[in-house]
Amino acid sequence: MATMVEVNLWSSLRRFADGQDKVDVPGKTVGELLDNLVAAYPGLAPVIKAGVSISVDGEILPAVKSAPVKPDSEVFLLQRMKGG
Repeated sequence: MATMVEVNLWSSLRRFADGQDKVDVPGKTVGELLDNLVAAYPGLAPVIKAGVSISVDGEILPAVKSAPVKPDSEVFLLQRMKGG
């Protein structure tokens, strides 16, 4: 059985996930989560392809697809953080 991780979505993404603010997605890495998120909710594909940031257990990981996640990790999909 695949490891399920709860992913929190920012408000404007919820329309692509049937109005849900949190979705359960299988994966052991950030890359697997993003791939499976797009597979489950294809409307998210353009947003994820354009670039997002992801927070795992309070640490923002811009594009580290190999970063591990655990079933109890706190995961938030965030608008891409831009330097300034």
